[in-house]
Amino acid sequence: MSKVSPPTAPTVGFISLGCPKNLVDSEVMMGLLDRAGARLTGKPEEAEILVVNTCSFIDSAKQESVDTILEMARHKTEGRASKLIVAGCLVERYRDEIRKNIPEVDAVVGTGELESILEAAGVQQAPRPASPFNILTSVQAEVHLGQESLSGTHKAPAVRPTPARAEGDLREQQGRFTRDDWEGAAHMLPTYLYDETTPRLLATGKASAYIKIAEGCDHPCTFCVIPNLRGKFRSRRFESVVAEARSLVERGVQEITLIGQDTTCYGEDLGLKDGLALLLDELAKIEGLRWLRFLYAYPNRITGKLLETIAKHDNICKYLDVPLQHASASVLKSMKRGAGADIFLKTLDKVRAAVPGIALRTSFIVGFPGETAEDVKVLEDFVKAAKFDWLGVFTYSDEEGSGAFAYDGKVAKRTIESRKRKLMKLQQGISKEAKQQWVGRELVILAEGESEETPLLWEGRTQFHAPEIDGKVYINDFGDLEALEGGRFYRAEITEAHDYDLVARITSGPM
Repeated sequence: MSKVSPPTAPTVGFISLGCPKNLVDSEVMMGLLDRAGARLTGKPEEAEILVVNTCSFIDSAKQESVDTILEMARHKTEGRASKLIVAGCLVERYRDEIRKNIPEVDAVVGTGELESILEAAGVQQAPRPASPFNILTSVQAEVHLGQESLSGTHKAPAVRPTPARAEGDLREQQGRFTRDDWEGAAHMLPTYLYDETTPRLLATGKASAYIKIAEGCDHPCTFCVIPNLRGKFRSRRFESVVAEARSLVERGVQEITLIGQDTTCYGEDLGLKDGLALLLDELAKIEGLRWLRFLYAYPNRITGKLLETIAKHDNICKYLDVPLQHASASVLKSMKRGAGADIFLKTLDKVRAAVPGIALRTSFIVGFPGETAEDVKVLEDFVKAAKFDWLGVFTYSDEEGSGAFAYDGKVAKRTIESRKRKLMKLQQGISKEAKQQWVGRELVILAEGESEETPLLWEGRTQFHAPEIDGKVYINDFGDLEALEGGRFYRAEITEAHDYDLVARITSGPM
């Protein structure tokens, strides 16, 4: 009798778009596929199954997602791929339209259906290994920053009740999470949360990793549809996060970035007071963890205890990202954010007094409906006074389903772009002056690899640079070393400063 050969494991190509939270979702789905025996490739032309994990935060992100899906569809119609799966936020918003308008798509997986990737790809679940974490090589995924599965958590109730915050329950009563007008959107909001036993393939190299400590959002911001896409705010168990962090460090990870839509709400649904501060304090004790940071901080939840914890531990990065969105009280009121320039300046003073030398980052939205020239002047004066280390500016995106979509007073696109350019030019001058103060300082630098511009330069970061989003440190002098190793830490002296980037020479290491 002839022996029947087992089916060959499929080769899966993964393209991840969008924010770090989306990247963690991709790592989880890749981990599930890897554990089930699938082989991962970063070359779409080699893949039998293609997965695009999409973003739909603003119009430009949605367009990038659609363009990428169509590009991958060509590998199915003209190449070797036999299946195309679309995952992520775009699925939550346009589930039926994706199926209808892109017939090459075989299956869709929403933000709360990550485990459905196995059924969508046609591979079977496998027993859990001793360690759920594996380091993903650069050739296995491309990161850009059919029928719906029945096994997703949209349809299956959670094993245990999902905790909730009073604020979230109130927002739900007020209709914050409604998706009634979204054709094809599931009625039940996503409830999924991965845990420390969930497999992940890390796409961030051997030294750094993200940990998602919470999912969803309860805030009422009128410019944003993320709560509709990802559901109500929910925290992971304290012990689960700590266990995951310990496992990652045991695997060689030395930098951990905690992420969530609002990490400063962490633990409120679990009955924890100052939950983020408690979590940071516990994680900072892990031996071998060199850098620990978190993204993002909601301004009215920056407590004294949180700042005290940041200042207390040397391995907690002296870095705070506070997306303020605007400084005009009238615009912030329309955004349902509250506060204004004066209150924000007092908050920043409190932060700087509690944590001397801390790097501060923020982001703003210009062109929000009803924004006037006077509102922009308030914002510009605030930027001059605040002197942020890092600053990003988004142009308002009129998102259907957001509260602001129905607002009158829409600002012309040309005016919005002009306001953005002016604000960034203002910040450029502030940044240039501030970066000059870095020259001569000796700092610890994480070397990340050769520069994309030239192999003669290496790129790295200090604790004052978050992954991907801030300026770079270019290393043009290796000191006494013949070569550098990516993912290792070195001491370096800053020798030059430009508008946003720095130049350094290695003085010692690796550490």
